[in-house]
Amino acid sequence: MTTLNCSGSYSSPGFVDLQVNGFAGVDYNHPRSSMEEIGRSLRAQFAAGVTRLYPTVITGAPDEMAACLRNLAAAQAALPEGEAMAGFHVEGPHISPEDGPRGAHPRQWVRPPDAGEFARWQEAAGGAIRIITLSPEWPGAARYIEHITAQGVVASIGHTQASAEQIAEAVAAGATLSTHLGNGAHQLLRRHPNYIWEQLAEDRLMAGFIVDGIHLGASFLKAAIRAKGLERAVLVTDAATPAGAVPGRYLLADQAVELTQDGRVVLAGTDRLAGSALSMNRGVANVMRLAGLTLDEAVRMATENAARAGKVAVHPEDKVEFRLTAAGDVEVVRTWLAGRLTHDSTLSRDAQAPLL
Repeated sequence: MTTLNCSGSYSSPGFVDLQVNGFAGVDYNHPRSSMEEIGRSLRAQFAAGVTRLYPTVITGAPDEMAACLRNLAAAQAALPEGEAMAGFHVEGPHISPEDGPRGAHPRQWVRPPDAGEFARWQEAAGGAIRIITLSPEWPGAARYIEHITAQGVVASIGHTQASAEQIAEAVAAGATLSTHLGNGAHQLLRRHPNYIWEQLAEDRLMAGFIVDGIHLGASFLKAAIRAKGLERAVLVTDAATPAGAVPGRYLLADQAVELTQDGRVVLAGTDRLAGSALSMNRGVANVMRLAGLTLDEAVRMATENAARAGKVAVHPEDKVEFRLTAAGDVEVVRTWLAGRLTHDSTLSRDAQAPLL
């Protein structure tokens, strides 16, 4: 999985991120984000070692969500960097309307599963939707899961207050993933049963974890990875527009968000988290530090496990070279997408190799 080079750097498969709402000041939930902006955001993720990702569209008005997917599909087809967009993740709108589980998603656009809307999404996305996050608490959710999984889409449980029975029905219908487990939840839960324990205990569900040191405490993260099993644990960023940018105010869909000085992304004027400012290379370092994983184990969460959970089509020549610093940070040196050099930290920004 990870190879030590004679220079003292390491090489591994490129990182795979299943959940990216935006990056480098660019919002994937804005249908008028330009091709240049999207390309710039992808190059910023190459600098973090990412080679395949799922741009993520969150809960919004029906026409806006379709327009965002259409814009991303156009970028995927037109940009030389677009090959890295392995598909799209739709997070919502079929989530819990309840405060807490709903997270930062706008309540007014939460709605029940609709096969017709799924068809419209896929048409807008050029058939490239690969993951849908939904809550099994909705009537008809199990039938909807059967419908989308029959078409090769991963059904992921998230932003939910579903009962044990509803989660079991979702898994029986074909759900195979939990979206950022431990987040998108009530502040207070009954000890047992609850929807986090039920998902942790279900061996047929893989689980994504946001390892930024903010969304999850070290003790929960360590216990959750042990309970789920390393082979079912996936590192995700849930990166929002400000990730890879300077502190300040940004837009995520039609909501104002702020990146604070301590690295939190919150709905403007509140303390409610709205995604993260995490990059994948920092996530790899964080999961070693917080969960006590080895480098190989952390890289596995960011590569092999992520690709398997999201059914990501990776290339054998998707690679990243990085250094592990004395402080335990992961510093990306070079990134290759399908054998093409996409980032080289030894070159100046102006001298970076263009994608052809």
